[in-house]
Amino acid sequence: MQPNYRRCIACRQVARKETFWRVVRVYSSHQVQLDRGMGRSAYLCRNAECLKIAQKKNRLGRSLKAAIPEEIYQILKQRLPSE
Repeated sequence: MQPNYRRCIACRQVARKETFWRVVRVYSSHQVQLDRGMGRSAYLCRNAECLKIAQKKNRLGRSLKAAIPEEIYQILKQRLPSE
């Protein structure tokens, strides 16, 4: 992979990291948050299908090695582009 390219944990698509949502497990506190912080990161496409797959198959939890709060999924659902 080229620098600044990442892979979606749901559909495995490779693209520039700006096209994905970033979910981070912060190193020091082990809290899961969106978009900022240093620690283990997982990337997810900005569409409903990938979000549904990630939630159903617990892809975020396995990638980050942490429990994902329901609030994270709710925030991501609100960020979905309106159709």
